[in-house]
Amino acid sequence: MKITELLKTKMSFSFEVFPPKNEQPLQPLLETIERLSVFSPDFISCTYGAGGTNKGRSVEVCKSIVDSGNEAMTHFTCIGNSRENIQKEIGSYVQLGIENILALRGDFPPGWTGTQGDFGYADELIAFIKEQFPDLCIAAACYPEMHLNALSFEKDIAHLRIKQDRGAEVLMTQLCHDVEAYERFREKIAKAGIHLPVIFGLMPVLSKESIVKMALVTGCSIPRDLSAIIGKYGDKPEEFKKAGKEYTVNQIYKYMSAGIDGLHIYVLNKHADVSEIVTASGIRV
Repeated sequence: MKITELLKTKMSFSFEVFPPKNEQPLQPLLETIERLSVFSPDFISCTYGAGGTNKGRSVEVCKSIVDSGNEAMTHFTCIGNSRENIQKEIGSYVQLGIENILALRGDFPPGWTGTQGDFGYADELIAFIKEQFPDLCIAAACYPEMHLNALSFEKDIAHLRIKQDRGAEVLMTQLCHDVEAYERFREKIAKAGIHLPVIFGLMPVLSKESIVKMALVTGCSIPRDLSAIIGKYGDKPEEFKKAGKEYTVNQIYKYMSAGIDGLHIYVLNKHADVSEIVTASGIRV
């Protein structure tokens, strides 16, 4: 089912997983997908791998998601992709019965200064997919605290409007811990004429290292209440995880109150911790 059709009737609930490296077995991820399936997610997305790597395994994982009885969403980037490759590779996803795709520019691999593909930006990729695969539901990434490389928030939102105009049908936020920043973002995009539903991407707070690393990589802020957890339990991993889970559950409530059209949880391939968070939140039983 297309996500846009689903969002007409309810708030969506979904998970995101990533493919293992080529030398690693797939079985642990298959077990994760099986464990997540008990929560009846509306879809499970699979990332492309940093710098466009693991493309082949992404197809393999998406097939496993479909075979498990779940709706799959694939990520797809501009990195290293020609028009011919895009048609061929997206065609393979379509043959699996996948109807939803998140179109991204993608992060540059080390040493690259561009995508080294036919498209340099996500909006160009979106327009091409819309032309070649008009039946696909295309999602676009958005950044509640501004893309790290954007020259200004206004320019970032202008690019988001272009994504909408070129065929994006739903937005999926990238990392954001700051609820108030998200609320300001929703106000700004509404003023810019961006009317697409917004699915919020939530990263569970499970370790100090991952929180700090991702904040540095993405440029997102660490709110005072999260900073307090880092300061109090940063050198106590198990206590940090316990407090982080409670924080994540409260974040779910806060974002739902702020207004989200869907909740998309980054599983980080750690189904046990995420399962506890989902159960504690009461979103699924």
